[in-house]
Amino acid sequence: MNVASALPLRRAAGTLLLLIAGAIAAGVPLAMAADPAGTVFITGASRGIGLELAREYADRGWHVIATARRPADAPELAKLAATHPGVTLEQLDVTDLARIDVLAAKYRDQPIDVLINNAGIAGPVPGQMLGRMNFELLRQVLDTDAVGPMKLSEALLPNVIASHQKKIVTLSTSEASFAKIDAGRLYWYRAAKAAVNMLMLNLAYDVRKKGVAVALINPGPVDTDMMKGVPMKLQPAAEAVPKVIGIIDRLNLENTGKFWDYAGGEVPW
Repeated sequence: MNVASALPLRRAAGTLLLLIAGAIAAGVPLAMAADPAGTVFITGASRGIGLELAREYADRGWHVIATARRPADAPELAKLAATHPGVTLEQLDVTDLARIDVLAAKYRDQPIDVLINNAGIAGPVPGQMLGRMNFELLRQVLDTDAVGPMKLSEALLPNVIASHQKKIVTLSTSEASFAKIDAGRLYWYRAAKAAVNMLMLNLAYDVRKKGVAVALINPGPVDTDMMKGVPMKLQPAAEAVPKVIGIIDRLNLENTGKFWDYAGGEVPW
């Protein structure tokens, strides 16, 4: 090889070294800096935070397994899959435990670097107000926000263990923080999210010895259908999701089992 033909290779090598050095300085693990692509499994990806998570990971070049209760009613997700060959759509209602088992069997040999339990519901406010409580609604919120994520995490745990990054993430809320309660509201939603927090904290201790890191993340107030009508400033999903992914990037066995705030701090239990 002559000097002229070797120059492009040297430049490429130099660029790669600079990228790795920059990633290390930013706190990104070396393995990820050298090989950023992986596989992420995201629930509730039809809209809002889930859709933006799918979009961000797809733009990174990841293989994205994006689930929705009704894929036929998720045009933006379908468009994303049409423009990104690495995006796979799957039908999943996280309250359908049998369907979770079917997907786990289908992806039995697929390592999953990051499992993101994003799907969740708040439930209608009137049905969880004192004096008007709908206890069937409580069951629905618990099944979606707590039981489903736990079942999926258990079913796909072998996939996560088989992966390079080994991360399980559940999106929670500051409304589930006992320390932050200052009024009675959203009984069912708060209870379900507090339940999933405890489930995932248990899981973090149980799977740490298998090399798996677990995180709960409060994405903050985000402009989604769930938050419509809330009288507060909301972040666009496109601004909130990179913060969430930044926390996921930093997740490791040293900080597993934490309840993260979108700003990078911790939410008190």
